Amino acid sequence: MSDTTPEDPAAASVAETFEAERDRLRAVAYRMLGSHADAEDVVQEAWLRLSRQDAATIHNFAGWLTTVVGRISLDVLRSRRARPEDSYDDGLPELVVTFGDGPAPEDDVALADSVGLALLVVLDSLGPDERLAFVLHDLFAVPFGEIGQILGKSTDAAKMLASRARRKVRSPRPEPGEAARREQREVVRAFLAAARLGDFEALLRVLDPEVRMTVDIPGDVVVVLGATEVAGRSRIASGASGLAREVLVNGLPGLVAWRADGTPLSLLAFTVADGRVAGIAALADPARLAAMELPDPV
Repeated sequence: MSDTTPEDPAAASVAETFEAERDRLRAVAYRMLGSHADAEDVVQEAWLRLSRQDAATIHNFAGWLTTVVGRISLDVLRSRRARPEDSYDDGLPELVVTFGDGPAPEDDVALADSVGLALLVVLDSLGPDERLAFVLHDLFAVPFGEIGQILGKSTDAAKMLASRARRKVRSPRPEPGEAARREQREVVRAFLAAARLGDFEALLRVLDPEVRMTVDIPGDVVVVLGATEVAGRSRIASGASGLAREVLVNGLPGLVAWRADGTPLSLLAFTVADGRVAGIAALADPARLAAMELPDPV
């Protein structure tokens, strides 16, 4: 939290209050930004602002801190819009892989703090104001009046932003039923089959027009937008993998691919919405792959 220990009881009390809120604040910032590194920076900045504030003027520490974290996160999102080349320095979020008929994702405690890739993919499609309104209200139950104050807008305007964001998000379910899982897997299999055949038209049919593909490679993150671009990349890469196995990645249908020597080549996770692939997260960083618990090639 801070490099120094508070010396007086009042400062110690403020520090303890902040520590009690730290995990929640980090969760807010992460869902706003989709980056663990940026979330940590935002929480640290919130602590610095709190340490400079007269605690006697703060009547609701949780609300005050949420407002500060929201405003800082909003500034970061708006800065990303101005400088998109700096938006993806943190790579993909933490990935948890399950395979076969193992535990359902909702029973896996390792998934507790790894926000569903499906939600992160869709949140990235929202404007900064929409994302803040949706995240704070729908995920953290912050009143629209407070959200409006953060945005410098009316309560009604904040409600409209959240409503618009909700329509875009289309309420992705983090815990789909078995029928939905089967449908998702079939869509992903259709995509993979088209990619292996290099069938560009079939790829376009199975991809959402606004699909987003994020590829995490050593030292960089490549973001590809739109069905035409993603289809082109997928067709080019269709012959690159050898052995492959279906898995779940943060609860989403996914695929692990290996090289001929048995070393992991890539890990893919697919977001499926309305019968089409709306997002693809690809991890192709050998160091990260080597550190993960992955199944053996079959």
